[in-house]
Amino acid sequence: MTIFSSDDDIERIGRGLLDRTLPKPDWTHAAHFAAALWLLRHRPGLVAQGQVGAIIRAYNVATGGVNDDQGGYHETITVASMRAAAGFLRRYPGETPLWHIADDLVASPLGQPGWLLDYWSRPRLFSIAARRGWLAPDLRPFPW
Repeated sequence: MTIFSSDDDIERIGRGLLDRTLPKPDWTHAAHFAAALWLLRHRPGLVAQGQVGAIIRAYNVATGGVNDDQGGYHETITVASMRAAAGFLRRYPGETPLWHIADDLVASPLGQPGWLLDYWSRPRLFSIAARRGWLAPDLRPFPW
């Protein structure tokens, strides 16, 4: 399955997230991982400094969303997704095009929106505490 056709597709998502110009309908499950891969490869300092949450919260507000206990930014999902994307990225040589990696990731079990429920129970993952801060999985250890 091919979703992305070039690294320009991935860069458009990553930069659109950073500058808050990515259209909200384009902020899909696949786009979340594309942005994660782009940030990990091209803006690792932002990831290392823990800026991803602030970037997503700002994007949500800029596109008409909210960040509260019911919607918007979710810390546990973001941290888990960034760790999973980093683990996936490490499988490939550094020169591998990001669009290829993103397509492989989306075709993997991570491409299924419910992949986190293999590690977290629904009540724990969708709790206010998990939205506000990192909560470790309660079903099985997280491999990343």
